[in-house]
Amino acid sequence: MDIELKPGRARIVRAVATLAGALSLLAAPAAFAQEAAAGSAAFAPRAVERSPFAERTMILAAAHAGERIVTVGDRGVVLLSDDRGRTWRQSAGVPANAMLTAVSFADARHGWAVGHWGTILHTADGGETWAVQHVDTAEDRPLFSVHFSDPQNGIAVGLWALMLRTRDGGRSWEEVELPAAPGESRADANLMHIFQSPRGDLFIAGERGSVLRSTDGGETWSWRPTGYRGTFWSGTALDDGTLIVAGLRGSVYRSADHGDSWQSTGGATRSSITDLAQLDGRVLAVGLDGVSLESSDRGQTFTARQREDRLGLTAVLAVEGKALVFSRNGVLPEQ
Repeated sequence: MDIELKPGRARIVRAVATLAGALSLLAAPAAFAQEAAAGSAAFAPRAVERSPFAERTMILAAAHAGERIVTVGDRGVVLLSDDRGRTWRQSAGVPANAMLTAVSFADARHGWAVGHWGTILHTADGGETWAVQHVDTAEDRPLFSVHFSDPQNGIAVGLWALMLRTRDGGRSWEEVELPAAPGESRADANLMHIFQSPRGDLFIAGERGSVLRSTDGGETWSWRPTGYRGTFWSGTALDDGTLIVAGLRGSVYRSADHGDSWQSTGGATRSSITDLAQLDGRVLAVGLDGVSLESSDRGQTFTARQREDRLGLTAVLAVEGKALVFSRNGVLPEQ
């Protein structure tokens, strides 16, 4: 059955479907579209239930909280590991069951997770318990990424160039109005992933080949042209300052001059890339269709391999030179 969506809701469906490839793979897109077409009843957050199958929940992001690893994903599930990913347990205190798309820790105890319905959660005990700092039940305008440079200053980004900023550890959040990209009348590109370079610059990878840069801690932003028109889903900065962004249909772009210019280094795969990590001089990318890419020359070239089961890979985290890989089916064995 064909479903006609209002333009705004249709774009939400498309944007959420691209997010880490997750909903396009397994979150019943037809049902989601039907919900959107029906007007989508207001979200009423409730506490996440404990589940013996939590480790099989789709994971969309992972972060270090000191020695601990914290992951977030579908239905608000948060997983914790205190032994470098060998064993996992579910966080006991998550008050909102919205899909969580990203997580960032400023130190071992203070962390933030963001997701659908503009949800922002905060923990002050390394992920054991969480509190709601922000949620907008009037409209599902998802947040796709979050970054905290210290326990007070943070930025969250998402749908239609949404940027929220806090200067007080999340007790209050204000919306930031971004400048229009060159040739555009307004800023409305979806912002998918925020990351920081070794010299402290902030970058955001997003829709329409967008890369935003701030050299003053997020006070001001400028668009850095890449020559690409597809969506970047992820980005990372290597220890020498090299920048890599990647996303739709295996696109990979690299900058060696702090984002002033970009060169395509893709072509190793046509499967979309969902996350990037640096591993002792190597760069690892993971993506849809069970694809992973590896580079030993700081992102200038990549070689691809593919899992036999073609399981969609959604996130990767470097842990002592090894890669922890996560998927639409949860935690994968250590790589």
